[in-house]
Amino acid sequence: MLAGAGANDAWQWLAGRRRAGRARDPRIARALLDTLGLPDPPAVVHVVGTNGKGSVATALAAMARSAGFTSGCFVSPHVEHYAERIAVDGRQIGPDEVTSFVERARALVAAGVPAACAAGFFEWTLALALETFAARGVDMAVIEAGVGARLDATQALGNVVAAVVTSIDLDHLDTLGADLEAIAADKAAAVRPGVPLVTGARGVGLARLRAEAARQGAPLLLADEHEPLAALPPALAHHAAEHGWPATRADNLRLACAVARIVGWPEPALLAGALSPAPPARFERFEIAGVQVVLDGAHDPAAGRRLALDLPAGAVLVFGALRRKQGAATLAALAPHVARVIVTSPVPSEPPGPWPADARLTEPADALRTAAAWAGRGGTVVVAGSLYLAGRVRPLLRHATAVAAAG
Repeated sequence: MLAGAGANDAWQWLAGRRRAGRARDPRIARALLDTLGLPDPPAVVHVVGTNGKGSVATALAAMARSAGFTSGCFVSPHVEHYAERIAVDGRQIGPDEVTSFVERARALVAAGVPAACAAGFFEWTLALALETFAARGVDMAVIEAGVGARLDATQALGNVVAAVVTSIDLDHLDTLGADLEAIAADKAAAVRPGVPLVTGARGVGLARLRAEAARQGAPLLLADEHEPLAALPPALAHHAAEHGWPATRADNLRLACAVARIVGWPEPALLAGALSPAPPARFERFEIAGVQVVLDGAHDPAAGRRLALDLPAGAVLVFGALRRKQGAATLAALAPHVARVIVTSPVPSEPPGPWPADARLTEPADALRTAAAWAGRGGTVVVAGSLYLAGRVRPLLRHATAVAAAG
């Protein structure tokens, strides 16, 4: 559902909330939720990790819905609109729900209520999700963490029946730590006493998770291709091959299937959920004037390496990364696998990055047109580097696709 003007104003008010230098702390979220009188959902699946969180969360919510639950899904960030972050049974939050919530939120801030004044955008958005879930009778909520686990607002939630750590790799270095050991230590906070943990992590990350799971008596399952609980539904293999799914989608679905089996959802629900659409900008395909366009939010070196495995020879890359991210390293993972590179601006306030490229075009629309011309009919353009860039490009691709269909 597209939000109206009032809801857009409300979202902008939420987006303007800042912690004003306060450290990240789940106690901020807990205090806000308690002030608002918002209960934890009856059952929560907590999804943490470097890459794949949104895809796993979306698939799990679809599986829960197919299993007969009223399912809530909370993800971040969004691609085109804030409303993507909150959905119940696959339907995004409505404008009236947003405006009503923000009216009360603004009143609490104006009154100087400490918990309201301390909360930032992410805490407020999590609270909006929980209010929506409670109002719509959600009994199974899939909650994606924002950054890490230990200090993330989502760590404040109880009633967790399963946790997922999708992967552990280098990302959010300025927040979580400069090496894998530090990042793994942060994400290991997702382990809860006795609560099953499913992961796709390897190496240092997996070792840290195993140690923490053993300490807390939490069953740990590595959801790889050798684990029966993580097996994809047999009927999915033909569909995946026919539609050219990337390897990452199968990996993410293994994580979701493992969780679903652990909590006891029926097999038909797993297949139905696995066949539901992936979130936007996750190896999302468009076709414009005979040129294939792949839109992907890969924004760190690990995601870049995985994306590169699924790119056809001769692709043209449109790349844009935030300056605070690992742009150079991510581009280095992708560049050897493409024919040419155009660097563009992921957000209007940032110029194209200072990385090696065949062209620098500030406007993504110009970059996309140039890339399509370079690729030629039958060729492929891939857009990657940031979900913020995906948010700028996706409306252009949707519009071009709609015009082509109408013509």
